[in-house]
Amino acid sequence: MNDPAVASESESAADFAARASAGSPATDIATVAEASGPRPADMDSSRTETSSIDTDPDRNRQSDVGAERSDSTAIEADPASHSNDLENAVWAGGGDSVEVEATSPETKVDEVSVADTQAVAAPGADVSRETTADVATDVATETEAIDRTTVVGRREVARILTVSNQKGGVGKTTTTVNLAAAMAMTGLRVLVIDLDPQGNASTGLGIPHQAGTPSTYNVIVDKAPLSEVVQPVQAPGVPTELLYCVPATPDLAGAEVELAGVMVGREFRLKQAITAFLDEHTGESSFDYVLVDCPPSLGLLTVNALAAAGEVLIPVQCEYYALEGLGQLLETVDLIKGYLNPALEVSTMLLTMFDARTKLAGQVVDDVREHFGEVVMRTIIPRSVKVSEAPSYGLSVMSYDPGSRGAEAYAAAARELVGRR
Repeated sequence: MNDPAVASESESAADFAARASAGSPATDIATVAEASGPRPADMDSSRTETSSIDTDPDRNRQSDVGAERSDSTAIEADPASHSNDLENAVWAGGGDSVEVEATSPETKVDEVSVADTQAVAAPGADVSRETTADVATDVATETEAIDRTTVVGRREVARILTVSNQKGGVGKTTTTVNLAAAMAMTGLRVLVIDLDPQGNASTGLGIPHQAGTPSTYNVIVDKAPLSEVVQPVQAPGVPTELLYCVPATPDLAGAEVELAGVMVGREFRLKQAITAFLDEHTGESSFDYVLVDCPPSLGLLTVNALAAAGEVLIPVQCEYYALEGLGQLLETVDLIKGYLNPALEVSTMLLTMFDARTKLAGQVVDDVREHFGEVVMRTIIPRSVKVSEAPSYGLSVMSYDPGSRGAEAYAAAARELVGRR
């Protein structure tokens, strides 16, 4: 009868080598070391270093799968720099697990220019991917000394764009705030007019807008000049005196009722105020862009914005419901163009909240580009946790986390928008 202990001791190094060469899985190095007897100290040190190598093929396969998922995201700017990014955990279904569907091959997501973008942080500012608001606040604004005579995109006549879509939650305010901040960071002077009674654009730029604050309500109802209600925006990375905001207060919700009895000229209140304001600011103090953030409706406030603007920028969420409202908005634009503002045109559509993991998002991109052609921007804004977090600190994502995917996407969108005219 064979003694197990004797059998164990009789296993020679040659037998072990034969088993190892035959491909025995996940051999325990420590067990072999004990069977072979004590080793010198330097050998123990060598074994410790060797054991740090991951020999588990299952873990290796999981790493490979994770790498493939990162590579499959077409609009990922730099997967290696976003390994801890919570944005990749934002699912359309909330916290519940959902089935991930790969984007269809026909989707032209490869046209997205986000991958080639760079964040517009202040020169010399080392803002990491995980920058918090407290850290970002300490970033020196080294762009204050920008020579505006050399800035690309400076304009003799300001471009006035209304950011509009009667569907809520498509990214109107987010787009307005971040495009304005991105353009100001390049040296352009930008004015943001908050025409939504909720005042979210004012919040995103850190501007007080409690009831009683001089605001767009005073401009629309009392015909107050913009110079009496405008406020400068102070944010990390944004040069001083280049970004301004006219806030909105809850009082604005009653403006339509108060103007119900005004029969002549109520649609042009905002246009008259903007024209007078721009005439007051010429030369070095002139503005390059005016962005008007509209409420999610087609009421008198939106009509005022459309009558005052030369262009309409429509954010389009990459979901089916967002497509349903486009037809009605375009009909309204045609009516405004026919009766109030012949120069108005839909110049830009920006696809927002894109999730490359779903087929639906890719189908929406294809449908919008097929129907509207060159009006649709090449840059696509991805879903981003950082973009959602930024307003809670009273900042745009450009100041909150300049290295995030959302900031890079809006920086690219701003450059594309400036380069279109």
